[in-house]
Amino acid sequence: MTESGRAPSAAGAAVGRRIGIGLMYGLWRPRVLGAWRVPSAGPVILAVNHSHGIDGPMLMGTAPRPVHFLIKKEAFVGPLDPFLRGIGQLKVDRDTTDRKAITDALGVLADGGVLGIFPEGTRGEGDFASLRAGLAYFAVRSGAPVVPVAVLGGKDRHSRLSSAVPALRSRVDVVFGDAFEAGDGSGRRTRKALDEATVRIQERLTAHLAEARRLTGR
Repeated sequence: MTESGRAPSAAGAAVGRRIGIGLMYGLWRPRVLGAWRVPSAGPVILAVNHSHGIDGPMLMGTAPRPVHFLIKKEAFVGPLDPFLRGIGQLKVDRDTTDRKAITDALGVLADGGVLGIFPEGTRGEGDFASLRAGLAYFAVRSGAPVVPVAVLGGKDRHSRLSSAVPALRSRVDVVFGDAFEAGDGSGRRTRKALDEATVRIQERLTAHLAEARRLTGR
């Protein structure tokens, strides 16, 4: 449940997807590869590398299903707060164990929705070199498959307004990988099981990123 006492809105996320399509295709030139790999129904976790300021909106506009992203609480300021909540996005405090965010995220998956996560925790090189344990927890706890996503391009040409945003009308490649199970099939949620799942996830995400770079030449 969100702080307002309501579950994240699936209808709101669908609206967010339509907004994302308009903005991302209107301002940039996304090239989407492998979207068919995202299961068409049931709970899914999209694990996205994070090197641009538009990675979240880009996924909202290019994924084949509406996405509920875990977004840092610092983004929920002023009019953005009700807007992000209205389109089904989830606020998370990265500096503590945010139980509301955990409950909301698990609720999305329990309802058969799509949860978007930046497993690196914050924007950086976008190379999956350092993963937080949150992704493994959600994947093992829910049993939802993980789909790796690589967002590439645009770092060579920045917007004049912000170095975190690709230049307008530049091409950005969004490459979806094969879905995989993060757990070992035992259903264990011990610290050891989560650590092993994190290693397994990192190996799969890193391999997908390398393949995405090979495919796109980025």
